[in-house]
Amino acid sequence: MQEILSVCMGVGLAAACGFRIFIPPLIMSIAALSGNLTLSPSFAWIGTYPALITFAVATVLEITAYYVPWLDNFLDSIATPAAMVAGTIVTASMVSGMNPWMQWTLAIIAGGGAAGVVQATTVLTRAASTATTGGLGNPVVATAEWGLSLVTSFVSFVAPFLAVLALCAVAVFGGHKLWRRYEQRRALAPAPSA
Repeated sequence: MQEILSVCMGVGLAAACGFRIFIPPLIMSIAALSGNLTLSPSFAWIGTYPALITFAVATVLEITAYYVPWLDNFLDSIATPAAMVAGTIVTASMVSGMNPWMQWTLAIIAGGGAAGVVQATTVLTRAASTATTGGLGNPVVATAEWGLSLVTSFVSFVAPFLAVLALCAVAVFGGHKLWRRYEQRRALAPAPSA
């Protein structure tokens, strides 16, 4: 049962990386330093003061950068692979007592996948905001994203199963948006000539 909770916690934190990359590792570092989180031995570095300072500075820079009008869309283009890597690392750090091959396979598929799904949803949301408001609504989206990252990180510690259920809801929401976009493009496409 402990392994399942660890996996759910890791996947929830990975999903939070999809909203903002550095908030979940920052919270993990604080939790590890306060004695409320035991990390996998090879990831004990997350619970050190240099890591805490690095994650804190990176978090402030990341949150601030998303409020700069042209920079937010640029960051979305590089945040997707970065979020997937962060999601993989966060999940691997939470899973212990497993052979390394299984640990990393699970981390890549579940953690990287969770972060990728959430990040794709945020990219679609920001694109819709830019298209409909000319970018004026993007600060609202940015605030919601870092707030959701913070909430998802905390929920992952307190109620890991709930965090996974929330991830499923985001996946359904994102999939629905993608499907609607596909249907709209298909409806607008010219009919093939006979």
